[in-house]
Amino acid sequence: MCGRFVFMSKTAMLIEEFGLDEIQWNFKPNYNIAPGQDVPGIVKNGKKFLEKFRWGFIPFWADDPSIGNRMINARAESVSEKRSFARAFRKRRCLVVADGFYEWRKEGNIKIPMYFHLRSGRPFGFAGLYETWKSKDGQELTTCAIITTEPNELIRPVHNRMPAIIEKDKRKLWLDNAIQNPEDLLPLLKPYNVAEMEGYEVSRKVNSFKINSPECIKPVDSISKSFFDRY
Repeated sequence: MCGRFVFMSKTAMLIEEFGLDEIQWNFKPNYNIAPGQDVPGIVKNGKKFLEKFRWGFIPFWADDPSIGNRMINARAESVSEKRSFARAFRKRRCLVVADGFYEWRKEGNIKIPMYFHLRSGRPFGFAGLYETWKSKDGQELTTCAIITTEPNELIRPVHNRMPAIIEKDKRKLWLDNAIQNPEDLLPLLKPYNVAEMEGYEVSRKVNSFKINSPECIKPVDSISKSFFDRY
């Protein structure tokens, strides 16, 4: 699964990397994004926008918005068929923008946080789905889920899933909601090229989503380097 991630890129970098036409949210860096928080998402509707989504997908048909608390991820293997996500997979795909993400490595009863990002240091886009849910009194809430897939060689020793990162030259295809055939879209949801990624251990302070500072992504000088050298 993907349960925490980082967003810290500045506006100029986002415009350059994603070719944005408009930014509709006055965002701030967040080094420890958790489910239920607002996240940056890119959609294309004529122009390419960066806007705000609430992380935790609420299907349009839901009576109770609390369903979003347990729908932060969608599995690539079933996303095109599962009732909760199938409509959004066809018509409401997005890129959830990130600079890196966390997974936890187990050592006995201890969970050690690891941070993963691109070697280039550039932001990237998780494959995402979004939906606008309306309450009975007419209030609207736009929410999203991040799609996960099998792990690459870097992530596999730590976790059995990883977020699906859309390759740069495939972003246009992913955001084109005129394309709805799963045969065209599902191949994009694959483990990301391990040669372009790196990971290291970070402070256990990350375990509390209330701690949000650059210290969250600072490497810990411990066994993390030797751990990754084994794979």
